[in-house]
Amino acid sequence: MRSATRAQGLLDWGAMNIEPGAADENLESRIREAERRLEEAATLAAETEKRARAEIEALEADLEREREEKERALAGAEERLGEIESQVEAAEQRVEAAERRAATAEETIADELARAREGAASWLREQLDTIRREAEGR
Repeated sequence: MRSATRAQGLLDWGAMNIEPGAADENLESRIREAERRLEEAATLAAETEKRARAEIEALEADLEREREEKERALAGAEERLGEIESQVEAAEQRVEAAERRAATAEETIADELARAREGAASWLREQLDTIRREAEGR
């Protein structure tokens, strides 16, 4: 008896007593409602997909712009590095030339000092010779 009572609670006896025309109409109404909701869901899904696609395209465009900016910055940095390396090379060449000139100048100064010493020594010898002759002559 319990299972019969349970079965009566699960079945909609009122809907089963509806006339066939009304049941068809109710079924058609439910089908139309289901189709309308399905169409709305499909439209919503298409719009969502369209927005997602637009967002992805915008992000890809942003990424490409950033990549191009970085490439330009890198190219600029490489160009600047090349300029700096050229300037360093030119500066090193100027330093080497200055060192060579300084070495030549030091040699020249050393030569001049040696000549000056020789000249001074020669003059002193002459002076000594002159003084000796004068001393001998007295």
